[in-house]
Amino acid sequence: MKKFVSMMLSALLLLSLAACGDKNNASGDKPAAPTSALNILETVWNTYGEDEKFAVAGGDFSETNAREDAPGVFDLKDRALVDSELGLPETAAVDEAASLVHMMNANTFTAAAYHATGDTAELAQQLRDNIMQRQWMCGFPDKLVIVTYGDYAVSCFGAEDLVDQFRDKLTAAFDGASVVCDEAIA
Repeated sequence: MKKFVSMMLSALLLLSLAACGDKNNASGDKPAAPTSALNILETVWNTYGEDEKFAVAGGDFSETNAREDAPGVFDLKDRALVDSELGLPETAAVDEAASLVHMMNANTFTAAAYHATGDTAELAQQLRDNIMQRQWMCGFPDKLVIVTYGDYAVSCFGAEDLVDQFRDKLTAAFDGASVVCDEAIA
């Protein structure tokens, strides 16, 4: 009898684990809704093959948040720094940010994700306007893309091929992600 009960409990455990796996990934190979700005960038970066990746750094310049070869959290305490480095207007209504930046030149590739505390469409427009009006130094980015997904906005600017690749991977990773800006930077 003990053997039978043990086998039944083992079978139930396996079935419950399989059911949990289906809940976490209900859309097949698509991830669940993002849990943070960092989660969005990590999800996209993890879809890159080794031959597609390039030298990147993530996060701000703090010992806690700086990451090599991966996205990282960008602290919002110094809003002027976030504006300068990522193009987020100082008055934008966000409560978290993450970044992924080309290690050789930020104008070659800079991606940032934000969790909006206000209207996501308004945040996307503020990002577009702020990034487009910049005076660029050390090279000019070719293109700007902004994607929204629920309460998140993701901006990416830099070399056209890198920006297009990031846009495609982002929209493939998150069903329902909407490209709201896809423009050349003049």
